[in-house]
Amino acid sequence: MATPVKVYGPTLSTAVSRVLACLLEKNVQFQLIPVNMAKGEHKKPDYLKIQPFGQVPAYQDEDITLFESRSINRYICDKYGSQGNKGLYGTNLLEKASIDQWIEAEGQSFNPPSSVLVFQLAFAPRMKLKQDENLIRQNEEKLKKVLDVYEKRLGDSQYLAGDEFTLADLSHLPNIQYLVNGTDRAELFTSRENVGRWWGDISNRESWKKVVEMQTSPPPS
Repeated sequence: MATPVKVYGPTLSTAVSRVLACLLEKNVQFQLIPVNMAKGEHKKPDYLKIQPFGQVPAYQDEDITLFESRSINRYICDKYGSQGNKGLYGTNLLEKASIDQWIEAEGQSFNPPSSVLVFQLAFAPRMKLKQDENLIRQNEEKLKKVLDVYEKRLGDSQYLAGDEFTLADLSHLPNIQYLVNGTDRAELFTSRENVGRWWGDISNRESWKKVVEMQTSPPPS
């Protein structure tokens, strides 16, 4: 039996959950090692040897240690190309190019405003921090513009990079999960016909449902 890869970090982290979803899609065995950031475990010397920036996630296998969730997912798809969802990162250069450009759109255009909203609307109340209404308003407007582009794209294809579910779609799952299910801004997605249909589709994948289950029943730290 293959030695499972190791993923370090809390399941509630959007970056960690992005990696977990990819591993589940690819049917890759993994060991999840919780990192309690509230207790400063990500700043301890043993963890900094693995992730020198003190962030999550960290990914390790017998060949490499990686830090950034989207890079980790590309690596997983390439290394384990013959198992699980074989088309998750495309099966030829053209497909990969299309997937890459939508992953880039997620990282550069979707993630910045949606991450601000996730923190301000979902996490700040839990942490008893004051919400910044101006910041919320500004980033909601930015996100609406991105989602308008997505609405048009998803009217032409079932998924962002074409008619198959890929890393381009998977990369969006963590932030949308929080905004739809953990805040009062679900209508940003559900009010748009194509975006709402897309979200209903990708959020009901078995891999993502397992990640959500892990988040609601996290292992003890």
